[in-house]
Amino acid sequence: GKFESKDAYGIPVIGMKDALHTQVQLGLGPLHTQYDAKPCVAYTSLYVDSQVAKWNFCEGKVLDKISVHYNIGHLVTMEGDSVDPKGRYLIALNKLAIDRFVPVGPLHPQNHQLIDISNDKMQLLYDMPLPLGEPHYVVAIEAGKLKPGVRYKVGTDSRTDKPHPGAVRAGEEKTVKKGNKIEVFGTLIRSHITPETIEAEVGDEVTIHLTNLERAQDETHGFTVSTYNVHASVEPGKTVTVKFKADREGVYPYYCTEFCSALHLEMQGYLLVKPKGWKPSKAGGAAGANYSEADYKAQLKKVADTQAVIDSVVGYITSVNYKDFPDVVNMMDDAVDQLGKIKDAKSKADEAAGKKDWNNAALWTEQIWQYQVKAADLGLRAKTYLEQNGAKKVK
Repeated sequence: GKFESKDAYGIPVIGMKDALHTQVQLGLGPLHTQYDAKPCVAYTSLYVDSQVAKWNFCEGKVLDKISVHYNIGHLVTMEGDSVDPKGRYLIALNKLAIDRFVPVGPLHPQNHQLIDISNDKMQLLYDMPLPLGEPHYVVAIEAGKLKPGVRYKVGTDSRTDKPHPGAVRAGEEKTVKKGNKIEVFGTLIRSHITPETIEAEVGDEVTIHLTNLERAQDETHGFTVSTYNVHASVEPGKTVTVKFKADREGVYPYYCTEFCSALHLEMQGYLLVKPKGWKPSKAGGAAGANYSEADYKAQLKKVADTQAVIDSVVGYITSVNYKDFPDVVNMMDDAVDQLGKIKDAKSKADEAAGKKDWNNAALWTEQIWQYQVKAADLGLRAKTYLEQNGAKKVK
């Protein structure tokens, strides 16, 4: 008599009434339920009523309701569909905004609303309009559980997570021409694109591989060639490839499209597309950069001045308990990585200067300065972080 019925084989069948613990009238249009850290407490979205209902599924009663704007679909509480919900907040994923924001045309944003559920009564905290895209099912994950990588290993193809065949390090940049195909192996670094010029003829197929040499977190570079409709976003360590056909003669700038540093506007070069079969006249031909001894000495002074800034910042950082701050330790590791690259560049600059090759001496000294700028930027970020987070002096 405990079960409603038995099947053809005499096996008891559990019916709806046998399985049902309680039934609660929450409101019109219930759609989605999430759970609280408190035992037996759940939250259900009510699409027709434009409300969220808070209810106790053990005792079978409604505890609270809050109106949302408008026609809520899904909702999410903090880890609210796991075995260990965190409580505290709920986000209502509403389909319609209607009159909540200033209208800018027929297409309105959707409205997410942040609700405090830490007390008996729910309290609306914040409206967050979203652009395109119906706000469907989402999850909330405690930030401390996320351990993402913040930079690629230098030369990584982000599509495969393997080394990119077009990757090069600083000083290895090159341009290879075979027939009507030009392949460029270049690098990006604050605030320079190498090579500075790429030469082609009308009809050439141009392939450009670019490696972002940055190790600092969040130092993304962009790349585009004027009028050729190509663009790349290049995160730290990543190598990308852009391809296009040089189908018209002229001089076309290529440049970084991410505001990456104070010298961002200098981060550009030129694609020179010559007429098919063009030959320079005796008076023609593009001359490369021609640096003098004075330019080289000016570069040396710039390097010395920048090093003084670095020494000052390092002096402060090492005078406090910076090792107690993991973010600062990571920044310092990146800075040391940059400074470690200077030795090779300096030996090449010194070798060129010894031969009175002021052009290469100045260029390699400029490369030293680029490494310094990155290290200084990291150091200043670290110093600010320490000052704002209560770093203490050490003996």
